[in-house]
Amino acid sequence: MHHRHTLKTHLTGYLFISPWLIGFILFSLGPMLLSLFMSFTRWSLLSPPQWVGWENYREALFHDPLVYKSLWNTAYYTVFSVPLGVLFSLLLALLLNRNLKGQKFFRTVFFLPSVTNMVAVSILWMWIFNPEFGLLNRALSLAGVAGPLWLQSETWAKPALILMSLWGIGGGMIITLAALQGIAPELYEAAELDGARAGRRFCHITLPMISPALFFNLIMNTIGSFQVFTQAFVMTASSAEGSEGGPNNATLFFVLYLYKKAFQQFKMGYASTLAWILFVIILFFTILQFRLSRRWVYYESGGNRR
Repeated sequence: MHHRHTLKTHLTGYLFISPWLIGFILFSLGPMLLSLFMSFTRWSLLSPPQWVGWENYREALFHDPLVYKSLWNTAYYTVFSVPLGVLFSLLLALLLNRNLKGQKFFRTVFFLPSVTNMVAVSILWMWIFNPEFGLLNRALSLAGVAGPLWLQSETWAKPALILMSLWGIGGGMIITLAALQGIAPELYEAAELDGARAGRRFCHITLPMISPALFFNLIMNTIGSFQVFTQAFVMTASSAEGSEGGPNNATLFFVLYLYKKAFQQFKMGYASTLAWILFVIILFFTILQFRLSRRWVYYESGGNRR
């Protein structure tokens, strides 16, 4: 009797999650398995795929210099954009956590850019980065500084996109703000009674208590930065044959290179190989961050580090 009741409970649970489960199998797991198979083939979409074994992987890892160029560009973008994004999300959350006039209005204003369509945002920032009449160089000229060419410069193209990435920190700001508001005021009161100053309260109460939120932002920002594509494609990628991303491939990010292989050169098998290489890289750094999180992420249950 108990066994039948347990079986009925499990079936009921699976019934409720079946819409998501069916969607996941059809639109996520299925395409992933198909792309894994295609990574071992040569397929141009116009002819049946031909099995080539590990040839695509050997080509990508040992004979294609643009793979490592795109990985370097992506790593450069990740190393700078992720810490800056987490830091500015934290600073903005601390600012908006104060009891200020118009607090709700400013929270909305800072959050809205993070849900704006990235193509529209990219077009806006193309105007901002325009070296002749762009808003940024005009502002620099008022301070007596000659602005660079930004997207037209091999040196400044990636820093420009990193600067642009700060436009979307509103999502991380909301998560950090929620964590800040979840800290019990009694902790600060007890610290003040013990004579702890603001700096010590921030380091020993605020940071440990919001570390799970910071860790979440770190993980999501890292995954997102490895998949940077839209802004580079809209703002710097040329559609000319043989041309890649930005001046001298300065913004040829890995996903942009994957896109060009798949939808401009119609090398779907090779593009699938690149996709799985990226999957392994993201998986590696995600696991690494989870391992390192044991040293600095604190959870409230039992007051122990996990």
